[in-house]
Amino acid sequence: MSLKEYQEHPEEGFIEMDFVEVPAREMLDRANGYYELMDKRRTTRHFSKKEVSRDLIELAIRTAGTAPSGAHLQPWTFVAVSDVKLKERIRIAAEEEERRFYEERVPEEWAEVLLPLGTDQVKEHLTDAPWVVILFRHSQRVRENGDLAPTYYSQESCGIAAGMFISAVHNMGLTTLTHTPSPMGFLRELLNRPDHEHPMVVMPVGYPAEGAKVPDITRKSLGDISVFYPY
Repeated sequence: MSLKEYQEHPEEGFIEMDFVEVPAREMLDRANGYYELMDKRRTTRHFSKKEVSRDLIELAIRTAGTAPSGAHLQPWTFVAVSDVKLKERIRIAAEEEERRFYEERVPEEWAEVLLPLGTDQVKEHLTDAPWVVILFRHSQRVRENGDLAPTYYSQESCGIAAGMFISAVHNMGLTTLTHTPSPMGFLRELLNRPDHEHPMVVMPVGYPAEGAKVPDITRKSLGDISVFYPY
């Protein structure tokens, strides 16, 4: 529909919202149950090599694809890799960038907060996990005439989609890790993505390894992360 056609018939292109009101008690039960589930979510770098079906990865990506986005442009591509040789190539390239980061580029302030998390340039999760999913952010879109045009709020949109992917993975009983090699442009070349797609986050997905370890950390309280008006 052209802009002129929309202006003349703004009611076209809309359907009635499919919404069923949930009783207040059930709403609270759902909210508590989901919070309790997600409060157990932890990030680990220790993955089992146990296989995970493609169906589960597809469903996690489908869930992420329901995220709201600027102008509904859905400015994302999720590249899911299970090929052993390709995961090895990704790991080799990522570890080289990470080595330079930790040895040459990491600011003192950043190193200070990374220390309790035990991160370093060794990225065994990239080859241990059965799947590695890379989220690419689109900075441009292809118009119907073939020209490139901007996307809008792509960083925010992809951030929301990544969060929904992570929650879907945890909800199904698997675990994931958010890994951001610095820099990560090598992923575009390895995965044959166009110039207007930018790797944003790498997420290995699988089962935790037996005896998997996680940092001994706590989350901020509700009072630390929120303000309500009126008090």
